[in-house]
Amino acid sequence: MTAYALGDCWTMTRRELAHWARQPVQVLVGLVFPVMLLLMFGYLVGGGREVEGEYVDFLVPGMLALTMAFGLEGTMLNVTRDLDKGVIDRFRSLPMANGAVLVGRSAADMLQSAVGLAVLVGFGYALGWRVHGSPAEFLAAMGLLLLFRFAMLWIGIQLALVAGRPELVQAVQILVWPVGFLSNAFAVPESMPDWLGTVVEWNPMSQTATAVRDLLGGPGGEPGHVWAAVVWPLGLLAVFFPLAVRKFGHMSR
Repeated sequence: MTAYALGDCWTMTRRELAHWARQPVQVLVGLVFPVMLLLMFGYLVGGGREVEGEYVDFLVPGMLALTMAFGLEGTMLNVTRDLDKGVIDRFRSLPMANGAVLVGRSAADMLQSAVGLAVLVGFGYALGWRVHGSPAEFLAAMGLLLLFRFAMLWIGIQLALVAGRPELVQAVQILVWPVGFLSNAFAVPESMPDWLGTVVEWNPMSQTATAVRDLLGGPGGEPGHVWAAVVWPLGLLAVFFPLAVRKFGHMSR
């Protein structure tokens, strides 16, 4: 049964990957948008107020974490379009493992996220950012970023299933912006008002960004945040993964 379910998930993953060839512009935009943000905050907006050391060493890990929070609208739109057009109903009428469609969608998104991380890391190096940690610490940092992305992805899938229609996605995806910008991606909490700094410090994305900075040896990193960067995403997954699978299973055929 496990092999059968994995086969269904892989089939759905290949379906999503096939969309990349038919929609190359959408994939390209998803890769370029974080680079544009990095350039904008690195050269136009960012000032690195109260950041010790090189601002680019502080900014790039924050942008890597921010990239993992953003871009969910593509996943949400694809899920709601499949719902709206009856594609998911047709899949559900087939002898297929429950949730294989969602797992396939998430697997394809994770592959694109890994490519996006590689692109952003390359541009960070071009801007002068350097990794000061060991290769093992670098891989651990990338793992934390992808874990955070996986958790955010299943939040997006659950919200898409609740929204049900593509036109509602725009209203729902606005919820992602506070997570991204009420964080320490661009500035340290010490440079903010006390109440705002507290909110920023408790943001799950801030925990991931701080842990990544610590692992990569950049300014703004603090020991002890690695555990928080693991616990937060796992807690979100424990809530939203079963909710999404249950919602999918209870949808009318």
